[in-house]
Amino acid sequence: MTTSAKVLTWSGVVIALTLGIWIYVHFFFVFGEGVKAGELNRFVKKGWVFKTYEGRMIQSGYNSENTQGTIQSNEFEFSVDDKRIADELMLAAGKHIQVHYREYRGALPWRGVSTFVVDSIVSITDEERLSFPVY
Repeated sequence: MTTSAKVLTWSGVVIALTLGIWIYVHFFFVFGEGVKAGELNRFVKKGWVFKTYEGRMIQSGYNSENTQGTIQSNEFEFSVDDKRIADELMLAAGKHIQVHYREYRGALPWRGVSTFVVDSIVSITDEERLSFPVY
């Protein structure tokens, strides 16, 4: 084997290994995980090629991170890749839920459009709303 063939072979191995490590870290390594709670606002199955389950939860409190001075509710957008969990969430719209999620650095089309993927439901409750009298 000539020197140039060895250089090309080792360069290819290094490039392939680097690309493999980057793909693993970006799409499969769990960057973070935790529990979020809030009211399930919407939950849908959608997609052009890969039909994925996507949800939005409204969390208590307000978010004022933008620079224009407006206040908006905290929203947690997530994907679900387990049909059993998705079926339970389909019936929980408007209810107070707690979910456990995993956070990835990148989204895969068959896993959903969000980098947050719910992997279990901690609780689903019908939280009583406080009603204030109108004068």
